[in-house]
Amino acid sequence: MELFTPFAQRSLTLRNRIVVAPMCQYSATDGVPDDWHLVHLGSRAVGGAAAVVAEATAVSPEGRISPGDTGLWNEAQVAAWQPITAFIRSQGAVAGVQLAHAGRKASAQRPWEGGGPLPAGQGNWTTVAPSAIPFDQGWHTPQALDEAGLRKVVDDFRAAAKRALAAGFQLVEVHAAHGYLLHQFLSPLSNHRTDAYGGSFENRTRLVREVLAAVREVWPELLPVWLRISATDWVAEKDGVHGWNVEESVRLAREVKSLGVDLIDVSSGGLVPHVKIPVGPGYQVPFAARIRREGDIATGAVGLITESAQAAGIVEKGEADLVLIARESLRDPYFPRRAAQELGASLVAPVQYQRAW
Repeated sequence: MELFTPFAQRSLTLRNRIVVAPMCQYSATDGVPDDWHLVHLGSRAVGGAAAVVAEATAVSPEGRISPGDTGLWNEAQVAAWQPITAFIRSQGAVAGVQLAHAGRKASAQRPWEGGGPLPAGQGNWTTVAPSAIPFDQGWHTPQALDEAGLRKVVDDFRAAAKRALAAGFQLVEVHAAHGYLLHQFLSPLSNHRTDAYGGSFENRTRLVREVLAAVREVWPELLPVWLRISATDWVAEKDGVHGWNVEESVRLAREVKSLGVDLIDVSSGGLVPHVKIPVGPGYQVPFAARIRREGDIATGAVGLITESAQAAGIVEKGEADLVLIARESLRDPYFPRRAAQELGASLVAPVQYQRAW
């Protein structure tokens, strides 16, 4: 059963091919995680996942999606993450974190508070983007990043990666998907720049490449770096401008491999609102398969992967090297153990739980 075979990357060996995907909890205070994060992430490590990747963690205060986002821009946050990562590792799982900057989708309400832009005077802050284009009607207009702003973004990712290591994380994933800042630079729909960061494919991908190079400067050679992308905007063309697509995703995958990226975590969408996406079981898996095949790089598949046989089939057919479980992991923190039982595989339980197996 290949789903339960080890997967090696650099000096790490994941115990199986099931990874808990980063999922925002919107429950931090000033970027500091707390007991909720310890129990949320720790229970999924107990549940048998090979790696547990913490939520989109902001590299700067202005990079938060909401006031409840976790962060890695100061030492108090590092100290708060340390017992969480130590527990994840103690359960045999790899502790990972997704480093993120929300760009024009920042300064938003928590989902259960409406999810829209924070109203003026209610804790809102100035947002930034490649171009001064709001995410949607009613959203704040972001400031287009100037040269100093671009350098700050790169420096913030570099510093956050260094803090992630001090916090005890063993892998970092750079978030360039779901309409957040780096994705905003990739797509012509949100990037209308005419300088070295806009226009051509080379220019639109420049900031992503600079961020990855900066992360690799401080991240140990023996530990992996992942990149999450949206393989497509699900918009072929809008007002004569094409959206980011799978062909460009394959090309980006080929280029970032030489920068030290070990795996592409393949999602989709999120850049523009009101897009019709053909959501269904495993609807993003074909993108992961194509990027793996044509980009010659390891991939992770995510998106409505909810059944053990479905997860096993993705790996066995070579569509992806790993499956990342998101909402199903919220419903069942022990999904890997359930999958092992259903598939007749062996997954050793913690000694405290062995009486139940």
